[in-house]
Amino acid sequence: MKIAVIEDEKAHRDLLVRYLEKWCVEQGRQVTVEEFVSGEAFWFRYEETGDFDLLFIDIQMPGMNGMELARKVRSRSRDIVIVFTTGISDYLEEGYEVEALHYLIKPLSREKVEKCLEKALQRRKREAFVTLHTGEAVLKISQESINYVEARGRKCCIGRAGEQGALEVKEGFSEMEKLLPEGEFVKCHRSFLCRLGNIHHIAREDIFFDDGSSIPVSRRLWQQVNQRFIAYFRSV
Repeated sequence: MKIAVIEDEKAHRDLLVRYLEKWCVEQGRQVTVEEFVSGEAFWFRYEETGDFDLLFIDIQMPGMNGMELARKVRSRSRDIVIVFTTGISDYLEEGYEVEALHYLIKPLSREKVEKCLEKALQRRKREAFVTLHTGEAVLKISQESINYVEARGRKCCIGRAGEQGALEVKEGFSEMEKLLPEGEFVKCHRSFLCRLGNIHHIAREDIFFDDGSSIPVSRRLWQQVNQRFIAYFRSV
């Protein structure tokens, strides 16, 4: 597992890194920890590699703050686990947007940091995939990366978070409805399924995802989709 600690205050950064390193030794796990003093510094590194599994992000940083950084990360990946560290609890509601695993209120305690690490491991174990067929290959795709499924005749197109263009697959719309979990995906239009966890907001005629892409929502299904969206994030 590869962890990034993004924190501008050295004392807090050193303390968190020390807790992480102790946990790694005691658990006998292979973990790499990298430190960053700003959101900009991390983003520069992430654009080069994109290979982090868990981020501890300080919310109140000069320049790009932690929430802004988390939104940028989510526009590229649904799989990275995000934990916020903060001195105040004013940002809890915003955390739903980026599917934050947890908030750690400073001063950090070793016990709470270790609980976050265990929860992060459990989330990674639960990551689900779906196997789909294209004209040339069989692909394993993370369900969390799927923004929407669009019916195109007897086939479907898959819109994935942060990806330009849609992926055409041989599976039909009714088959995709069976393959994807009902608790996470909802029909929002006669030709569209969408993943609730990837929605940023719902307007009267369109659904907008965290990466800025959008699809239509029908008038008939608008209320149902809104209710499912609210219920999903309350349960998370």
